[in-house]
Amino acid sequence: MGSLRCWGVALVFAAMLVLYPQVRGVRDAELYCGVCRALVDEIDWAVKKVDPKKTIQVGSFRISPDGSQKPNEIPYARSETHLLELFENVCSNMDDYALYVDPETQKKTYMRFAPRDSEKMSAIDFKNFKFDPENSKSLKFVCESIVEEYEDEIISLFAHAAGHVADKLCSEKSEMCDPSIQTPHSEL
Repeated sequence: MGSLRCWGVALVFAAMLVLYPQVRGVRDAELYCGVCRALVDEIDWAVKKVDPKKTIQVGSFRISPDGSQKPNEIPYARSETHLLELFENVCSNMDDYALYVDPETQKKTYMRFAPRDSEKMSAIDFKNFKFDPENSKSLKFVCESIVEEYEDEIISLFAHAAGHVADKLCSEKSEMCDPSIQTPHSEL
């Protein structure tokens, strides 16, 4: 029984270390900005995978001038229904991200190191990644926090196919990223 109590105390202590910055109310700007941009990239990739011809019925049926009823259909990929489904699992993709230090500029960013389904990635130099299992837990926690806090904004930006979603969400709406640092992907 004593060893079980020790494990319990150790787990609580480990959780406190991972969550301590969030509990104190201090946000690691680099972490939050990186996760926000990774979250947008993951959602954007999932939206682009959906067949553009696939639609979903929303709202009530419309009555045409001739008196017939016609359902209101919108593209499924950017529908609130699809986006909410994506929110359920998108943060688990943070396991595929790690801190990357640019060897020339020493700039730190969070970058995907694992390819997605049927995605080819250019050669990656893994020696510039900083792999840390505790960091992976932090990435997931921060991702879930962002999704919970900014759910409506994320849905609105993706539903209306806004351009530069990462900049709008991560810099303008949430102020997690420095506005002078724009995303390298012009379409995100």
